[in-house]
Amino acid sequence: MFNKQYLNENKNNTHLNCFPIFFCLAITLHNIEEAIWLPEWSQIGHSIQHPVTSNEFYFAVITITALAYLITFLFIFSPEINIIKWMFVGFLGAMIFNALFPHLIATIIMNIYSPGLITGLILNVPINMIILYTLHKNRFVSIKEIILSTLIIGVILLMLIPFLFNIGNNLITY
Repeated sequence: MFNKQYLNENKNNTHLNCFPIFFCLAITLHNIEEAIWLPEWSQIGHSIQHPVTSNEFYFAVITITALAYLITFLFIFSPEINIIKWMFVGFLGAMIFNALFPHLIATIIMNIYSPGLITGLILNVPINMIILYTLHKNRFVSIKEIILSTLIIGVILLMLIPFLFNIGNNLITY
């Protein structure tokens, strides 16, 4: 799909640009599911999930979704730039793990559905795995790059979420 030689030979092929758009669709639907039900669900009072208000969550989820779109579109237009490639690959991997940790684990531990589990498992995991597989199969990204990018972007996102909750809590007052 995206190896450098293929990119050079097929610069005008729009099908290259379509595949990553499915990531945007998947993360959007996943984040909508979370936005609808997660703030109320988080009020259950279980130690696995810190209670979050709608304002906090909406601000964080909109910001992260916008960041995913930005990185995806940068990747579509400049896939040969390593830092952009790594951010995109890392976001794909982080969203795969997001379906498992916390959604699947929370559902099992709390014995109640964790909002985001269904869209995470039926959209994020398969779509992101297909994109990562295709990138790797075409030698555009190595397994090492996938693992490192996923870890780094995953940690960055985990550190960013509480910060975004705080901003959302202080910025949005409706």
